[in-house]
Amino acid sequence: MSTAVEPASTASPARPRAARTATPGGARLGRGSGLGLGVAVLWLSLLVLIPLAAVVTRGFSGGWSGFWDNITDPNALRALRLTVVSSLLVAAINAVMGTLLAWVLVRDSFPGRRLVDLIIDIPFALPTIVAGLVLLAVYGTDSPVGIHLLGTEKAIVLGLLFVTLPFAVRSVQPVLMALDREVEQAAACLGAPPRTIFRRVVLPLLLPAIASGATLAFARAVGEYGSVLLISGGLSRTRVSSMYAFQKIENFDFLAVAVTATVLLAISLLVILGLDLIQRAAARRG
Repeated sequence: MSTAVEPASTASPARPRAARTATPGGARLGRGSGLGLGVAVLWLSLLVLIPLAAVVTRGFSGGWSGFWDNITDPNALRALRLTVVSSLLVAAINAVMGTLLAWVLVRDSFPGRRLVDLIIDIPFALPTIVAGLVLLAVYGTDSPVGIHLLGTEKAIVLGLLFVTLPFAVRSVQPVLMALDREVEQAAACLGAPPRTIFRRVVLPLLLPAIASGATLAFARAVGEYGSVLLISGGLSRTRVSSMYAFQKIENFDFLAVAVTATVLLAISLLVILGLDLIQRAAARRG
């Protein structure tokens, strides 16, 4: 007597409820994580987003015509041009010199290396007005080194270089420390000269960090005030946008101040967005 065998069911077993409700992007936030996220968003809004939105709203309070009239003022345009050009130049110089300093600190061993590593961080802790006083004492009218830069555009660039150098060095240094030296050694064993190894092996890995440091230096330079206040000599041709905005505050022209701040904010956001796109492209290329 034969027995009938029932065919195996093709239906998949029921999955756990947690697996069915999990989203492709990850599991739902727990109570603690949700509370932490809420506090972080609230703090960020109170500290950054709401003040920035208030400034932008104030900048357009006079309408588009009022915004345009303020930003096309000859003094505002001169200050904005000097600010952007000087900041771009500072970012480019720091991208090169910051990488060089980071390379020396990581790859070379010499007496006083720790002291040099400490000195690089001084502009972080030094008040910017003190930095301006130091630059004025060294490169002012009574310069002990014979370099007189008071009231020149070169003085503006020098002041911005002083306060932004740590951003470039500290962005590249940890990435350089984490690089695998075996790849460079393998390239050297294959006969590649040091310049080729740096250009084809090391530099592509450092480019995102170099770009990040240059962007941070640019963003800091755009809004810098204290370090360039004294060395600029108080002349109109050496007045950056932050100094122009402070002059307008003294004249109670708050609309012009808000317009200037809005333009500087837009420039900084564009630069940061460009950096993000570059980093994403580099990540896709591996």
